[in-house]
Amino acid sequence: MAWTRKHKTYSRPRKPFDKVRMEEENVIVEKYGLKNKREIWKAEAAISKIRTQAKKLITEPLEEQEKLYEKLNKMGLGVKSIPEVLALSKEDWLGRRLQTIIANKGMATTIKQARQLITHKHVKINGKIKNIPSYPVKVKEEKMIEIKEKKEKVKKATEIVIETPATEEEKEE
Repeated sequence: MAWTRKHKTYSRPRKPFDKVRMEEENVIVEKYGLKNKREIWKAEAAISKIRTQAKKLITEPLEEQEKLYEKLNKMGLGVKSIPEVLALSKEDWLGRRLQTIIANKGMATTIKQARQLITHKHVKINGKIKNIPSYPVKVKEEKMIEIKEKKEKVKKATEIVIETPATEEEKEE
């Protein structure tokens, strides 16, 4: 079996210690409950890839452009034209993550709790467990998200009653 090298899905910032960028990223990390800034860079890379596709499609026929719009609308980004595709931001992409959607739907009280529910395998989409907080949720999958119920133990400790011999006082009553 031939192994293929997995390439990076993001690129690091050119200026690693740019104060303004770092402060913006800290706000985004807090708002979306991200694990680290690499998740922001991955979102930027995904949006950049979509923009590159849109730029190539500017000269193409309308049918080709419609395919891209349809794909992006299924992802929940809601675009109808090339300028709207080019105007997409990393926050649009981060808003479609499973973690964010669970928190926005009220299935978790905080964004951090949403991440914990996902990583602990308590979230199902269409009956399948998803444990990736950055999973991009499609519009049709959004209605199928559910929190897995806790397993009920067959025999609870409270139900098991150990019979003790009755004392003489209880026998008289």
